[in-house]
Amino acid sequence: MSYTSQSCDQAASLWLANNLPPEILSHLKFSGCPDTAIDSSFKLGNAAQTSIGLSGLAAAYVFSLRTGNMQDVSVHARHAILDISSHRQGILNILQCDPTREAIQAALLQWNARFFEDEAVKQKMCVSAYRSFEEWDKHPQAAALRGTPPIQLIKIGEAPKRDIKESPQFPLEGIRVLDLCRVLSGPVCGRTLAAYGADVLLVTSPKLPDLPALDVGTSRSKRTTQLDLTQAPQNDRLKELIKDTDVFLQAYRPGGLQEKGFGPQELAKIRPGIVCANLTAYGWEGPWKHKRGFDSHVQTATGFNWAEAEAFAKFNGLPVVDKPEPRALPVHALDHVAGYFLAFGIQAAIAKMITEGGSWEVRASLAAVAQWLRSLGQLSPDTAFGDGKLLPKRMDPPNLEVVALSVTLHEATGDKRNVEGPLRTMTAIRHAARLSVTPVKNVETPMGLNRHRPVWLPYV
Repeated sequence: MSYTSQSCDQAASLWLANNLPPEILSHLKFSGCPDTAIDSSFKLGNAAQTSIGLSGLAAAYVFSLRTGNMQDVSVHARHAILDISSHRQGILNILQCDPTREAIQAALLQWNARFFEDEAVKQKMCVSAYRSFEEWDKHPQAAALRGTPPIQLIKIGEAPKRDIKESPQFPLEGIRVLDLCRVLSGPVCGRTLAAYGADVLLVTSPKLPDLPALDVGTSRSKRTTQLDLTQAPQNDRLKELIKDTDVFLQAYRPGGLQEKGFGPQELAKIRPGIVCANLTAYGWEGPWKHKRGFDSHVQTATGFNWAEAEAFAKFNGLPVVDKPEPRALPVHALDHVAGYFLAFGIQAAIAKMITEGGSWEVRASLAAVAQWLRSLGQLSPDTAFGDGKLLPKRMDPPNLEVVALSVTLHEATGDKRNVEGPLRTMTAIRHAARLSVTPVKNVETPMGLNRHRPVWLPYV
């Protein structure tokens, strides 16, 4: 690998920080210009390319441990960007207003932003005050996060080395993953593991609403089932699945699954040699460690929307006002990058299961990813908004750039056979990491959240 680009340097730094073999890095190939891959002052092209590249390289490394054959992994910056481009009532109770934009806006103007944020946290709502970088740096949660890497691997128990050499067609073939995630980071991670051949069983609650616009895209190559963990028989069914799983991936509210007996230490006792992957909004330490949030909340809280707005104003020759109108990043970068980092960490832990043994916890948080993204620096406004490419518009017929990078997937019938009408197809941006020997597994998608029974596929 040529160490001339920031993506290469960042990938090497994160790979080596997790005590992975340095000779593997020569198989990672980056192309394209990440600085102009998207119109943002933040280095989203670098972040996308680095996180996707590391998840692909970790898959190739696991494949080499199982077969003795290493392969190259290549990621183009623009393809990586296109890859990542894809609670209200509780707030109204605090505001005591009608559910209209005008009423909410008028009610919010009666609140101090910080006081409202504090009250929302008390009531377990997802709200973030709008801050600058300078204001965020003074916040105690920012202090708690300092020095935290975007991905962490922690050994949580002893277990013998895993012997899974066989002759797999895909890097993660025969690896079983329980995916208990919704919106958006965790599902992206599970989708990535499924693309590399894992049997990913997405478990959702029948009490929660479907999110079809997101679920269809993030459940590609997974199987889907539903369990109500408040019911003892279904809780027991999950425990039975855990006994034979390799990876337990969850992004519930902090502590939510631990209250039901599915914390990392409990899981390691049920299944020695497990990888427990956990995603939160703001990390595991500090006053906000239990605070809920999504990509947009973390962007707003940590200063990104403010800094992006200032850069855009400078590009347009406008004065930078004391409190600019917020400007969101053009893609959900924190969600997607965190998802790919989580996939990297899980596969790094699988490799350690093979080479060292043990049970492992993998941690990622949106705020730690935001901290890492900020550390990459900002581009000049002219580079960001003058040279940076816009996302393709939705068109019929589709944009030619999108067509060239797309794959067609067929609807999976599932083992419940409860699909009505003709089977559908969907077109999606194909996985941006290209492995030279084992192409990703992108054949079908369930297009529904309860298509399969809560059982594992038999080993081939």
